[in-house]
Amino acid sequence: MPWREVCPVDLRYEFIRAWQIEGDVAGLCRRFGISRKTGYKWIDRFQEAGRLGLQDRPRRPRTSPQATDADVVAAVVEMRGRHPTWGAKKLLAKLAECAPELDLPAVSTASDIITRAGLVEPRRRRQSVPHVGKPWPRGERPNAIWCVDYKGQFKLGNGQWCYPLTISDEYSRYLLACRAYDGIDGDQAKACFVRLFECHGLPEAIRSDNGSPFANIGLCRLSRLSVWWMRLGIALKRNVPGHPEHNGRHERIHRDLKAETTRPPQNDLARQQRRFDAFVRERNHDRPHEALGQQPPARFYVPSPRPYPSRLPEAEYPAHYEVRRVAPNGSVSLWGKYVFLSHALCGELIGLIEEADGLWTAYFGNLRLGIIDRRNRRLADSPDAQDSHEA
Repeated sequence: MPWREVCPVDLRYEFIRAWQIEGDVAGLCRRFGISRKTGYKWIDRFQEAGRLGLQDRPRRPRTSPQATDADVVAAVVEMRGRHPTWGAKKLLAKLAECAPELDLPAVSTASDIITRAGLVEPRRRRQSVPHVGKPWPRGERPNAIWCVDYKGQFKLGNGQWCYPLTISDEYSRYLLACRAYDGIDGDQAKACFVRLFECHGLPEAIRSDNGSPFANIGLCRLSRLSVWWMRLGIALKRNVPGHPEHNGRHERIHRDLKAETTRPPQNDLARQQRRFDAFVRERNHDRPHEALGQQPPARFYVPSPRPYPSRLPEAEYPAHYEVRRVAPNGSVSLWGKYVFLSHALCGELIGLIEEADGLWTAYFGNLRLGIIDRRNRRLADSPDAQDSHEA
C-alpha cells in the first residue's frame, strides 16, 4: 500500500475541520504541533477566503524602498523604444545627457527593465573562436586608417538588389559614408571616395578585404581603384583572405546597419538611401560608443590635414631607376619585347633597378612587383598575394 502524501494545505484544512467540530483551539494546536498564534491565523484566513485562504501567500514585500522610480523606468523604456538596438549602457549614457535630473539605475537594473518590458529579443549564442596570431595594427589617430567594405546585398521592396558601400574611420568609428548602389562597381566606389576626399581630406591608409573592386586576383592583388589610392599616397592594408575579423570594427557597423535599416527594406534605392543617411547621422552624432567612453564618434573625428590634390601625381622614382610606362594592354616594353604585368597598371609609370646580371626588380611607387628576368622576359618572384596586405 503506497504512502499517503499530505501537503501543508491539506493539514491546515484538517485542523480547520477539527476546530469546526471540537472548537478547542488550544488542544488542537497541541495535537497538530503548532502555536496558538499560528492556529488562530489559519482560522482567520479560512473565515476570510475559505479553503483558498489556507494557501501560502507570496513573501515578496508589496513595496520596496530600493525600487526604481516609475519615472526612471518609463524613461528607460521610452528611450529603448526610440532606439531598439541600443543596449542598457548606451541607453543610460543617453539619458544622463538628455535628462540629468533623473536618478539613473545601474546597467544591470536598466537591462532588467527593458527585458521585463519585452523589448529584448533573445539572441542565439555562438561558439567563441579565439583569435590566432599577432594583434592586428590599429589606427592611433583620426584618418590614420579608413576601412571600406560592401555589406551583404539584400533585396528592396521592388525586387531590386541593393549593395551598401560603407566607409569609416577606424580610430574614431566615424561612419564617413553609407551609399546604396545597385551593384559592385569600381567607378561608383571611386566617385564616392572623391566626394569624401574633397570633404575630409586624404587618409594615410585604407583597409579593405581582397574582393572587387578593392583588390583583384592579378599581380599583388592590384585593382584600378587601389592603384588610384596609391598614386594619392595612400597605403594599402588588406585583410588576410578568410579573416574578416581583421576589419572587425567596421564589420560591427554592418550588424547595426542591417538591424536598423533593412528590416524591412525600403521600396527603392532612393528611399533606402534616405534610411542610410538617417542611420549615419544618428550613429555619428547621437549614438554613444562604449569604446569612446559612451561618447558619439563625431566628438573624436577631425578632417585630415592632407588635401585632395586637383591633379593626380605620377609615381616618382630615384634618378638611377629605369622608368617605363605600362601600355594599354597591361604590358611594359623592355629590350624590344613586351612583358605583361597587370591590366590594373595600364598607363602607370613603373620603376626598374638591376639587382644582378639580367635580373631587374620592378616597382610601382614603393610596392615591389617582382623580378623580371631579361633572358626569358617574364615577371617572377612576385610577392605572395596573402602577404601584400601591408603593401
